[in-house]
Amino acid sequence: MGLTAKKKMLVTGGAGFIGSNFIRHMLSSYSDYDIINLDLLTYAGNLENLKEVEGDVRYHFIKGDISDMGLLESIFETEMDYVVNFAAETHVDRSIDDPIAFVRTNVLGTESLLDCARRYGVGKFIQISTDEVYGALGSDGYFTEDTNLNPNSPYSASKAAADLLVRAYSRTYGLDVNITRCSNNYGPYQFPEKLIPLMIANSLEGLELPIYGDGLQIRDWLHVSDHCRAIDMVLHKGVPGEIYNIGGNNEKTNIDLVRFIINRTGADESFVRHVKDRLGHDRRYAIDSSKIRSELGWEALCSFEEGMEETIKWYVNNRQWWERIRSGDYKCYYDKMYNNR
Repeated sequence: MGLTAKKKMLVTGGAGFIGSNFIRHMLSSYSDYDIINLDLLTYAGNLENLKEVEGDVRYHFIKGDISDMGLLESIFETEMDYVVNFAAETHVDRSIDDPIAFVRTNVLGTESLLDCARRYGVGKFIQISTDEVYGALGSDGYFTEDTNLNPNSPYSASKAAADLLVRAYSRTYGLDVNITRCSNNYGPYQFPEKLIPLMIANSLEGLELPIYGDGLQIRDWLHVSDHCRAIDMVLHKGVPGEIYNIGGNNEKTNIDLVRFIINRTGADESFVRHVKDRLGHDRRYAIDSSKIRSELGWEALCSFEEGMEETIKWYVNNRQWWERIRSGDYKCYYDKMYNNR
């Protein structure tokens, strides 16, 4: 019996939080995938996230921009079977300050990937999106896959535009695509400007804990390991052209989340500081994940309490990782590993 041919997958933005967790998940779960990680290594891309797999012969890193058509063509010429697009500018505050960067990467970059996927016959294209494209919810109800897109920030608008391009490539060219829209992720390796790692790190360092407005904004929290398993299922079982919402069913106000972290880290609640609210700050997000549960058999396995305990423990035990990021030293890792070879 001959050896089974390996499947080739391009993961864009694989040095970021969710992308790096997904690459580790795929390499640990399957033996028949070769994975190329294409990442520009902007502020949130960190190759240290993938230190444990950098010696794996199935894993290959390329530094580059998803808008670089020449580079993309050289990659797609090697006959990619799958593309999973995590590459994106993601931080809402940054999008308010510099919206054009979000349009360039999230819209034009996605179009470049789609065009190559179409021309080179990629078997499946998965667009990793966000629940923020739906806008804000009232005090009840949930986002479903049929909820109208109603983005309220430059970030979410750029992601909504990318989603529409993905849909258009499915309808116009017959490209096999899926779009996944997830709620707020948390877990190991998350860039420490995001709410949970920021609050954990500041608590451990005895610094102020800044919270936007009254802190009563509500988010649904999903552990990154559950998100990666969901993407895995969509990759292997997703119906062409379909959208899948992925949520943790863990709605928490920001202030309650911060109090949970304070309680577990022993920080002083007097360090909480309410700051001016973000422009256009959506009040509530909540995901209805019934479609992916019923059609693909996915379910979230990590409870909020268990996931948060594990996450806090990881940041306590990996203090050097986030201290290097906060100091900017993590950017030296690429030069050390690649430029000096």
